[in-house]
Amino acid sequence: METWRAAVVRTFGDPERIQVENQAILPQLTSPNQALIRVKCAGVNPVDAYIRSGHYSVLPHLPYTPGREGSGIVEQVGEKVKDFKIGDRVWFTDPLIGSCADYSIADKFYKLNDETSFAEGATLGIKYMTAYRALFLKAHARAGQTVLIHGASGGVGLAACQLAFASSLKVIGTASTVDGRQLVKENGAEFVVDHSKGEYWEELKEAYPSGFDVILEMLANANLEHDFELVANNGCIIVIGSRGTVEVNPRLLMVKEACVRGALLAKSSANEYDFMSAHIGRLLMENAIRPVISKRFPLRQLSAAHRYIIHHIGSHGSVVIDMDLG
Repeated sequence: METWRAAVVRTFGDPERIQVENQAILPQLTSPNQALIRVKCAGVNPVDAYIRSGHYSVLPHLPYTPGREGSGIVEQVGEKVKDFKIGDRVWFTDPLIGSCADYSIADKFYKLNDETSFAEGATLGIKYMTAYRALFLKAHARAGQTVLIHGASGGVGLAACQLAFASSLKVIGTASTVDGRQLVKENGAEFVVDHSKGEYWEELKEAYPSGFDVILEMLANANLEHDFELVANNGCIIVIGSRGTVEVNPRLLMVKEACVRGALLAKSSANEYDFMSAHIGRLLMENAIRPVISKRFPLRQLSAAHRYIIHHIGSHGSVVIDMDLG
């Protein structure tokens, strides 16, 4: 067969460590529960850049192919795979071979309906599952509660806005640009503040004096101190991301009987993955959620996509690698 492409990282470091190489032999299934997927689009997330730089708690063996979510077409299925056949459209997460390649192998893959594009499907495996796990499996959010979503214009943030709104929560968000704040409002938020201006938390306290039942924290090192002031009595702060350390006053949690919990998608059980994917798939079918794509890169520009995802100011949705762009 013709050669196929795969992004390869042979040493941890800056984005230029990513090289796109031609491969001659298709990856082989190693389990009867796996599928070989011809990748159409791959999602790009901040965690991909952390791993590539070598600054992450769990690192892959070198060399490796980046990409933890994607979408594509089933090319081969293992003997124990049920309800899937060659030619099916799928989205997948946590692949055994990274999604930034023409072919990937995964055992967590799910039906992608015809009304959802491959680019949209490529954002579901990390962004929507992370948001879902944080909101409903960790914070146990329920209809009528207030949820504050930091960095709400980013990929996980917008997914959380949509999921929370679809579940009848009151959504409040933060975003640093005018366009980003408008996008957050269009995706379910009733109130949005600019987190780039000084003491934005005072605006939130004035608007919501009783505090927030749930806070989704994307950058704990910058915001957690103020989250302790903003969380409601018996509320919960869910830490999804952080880029450093922070000093906090635990007494604020004590008097509110509030809690702080971490959320890491990789800790999900097989049953939790199945549960989350089923609910997300149903919401897609009902048009209750719809991924927002901010920028597409060809595979050959994956290093540029890594720079963009970390350094671009004012995120406005999800970044994807589109294999058809070259």
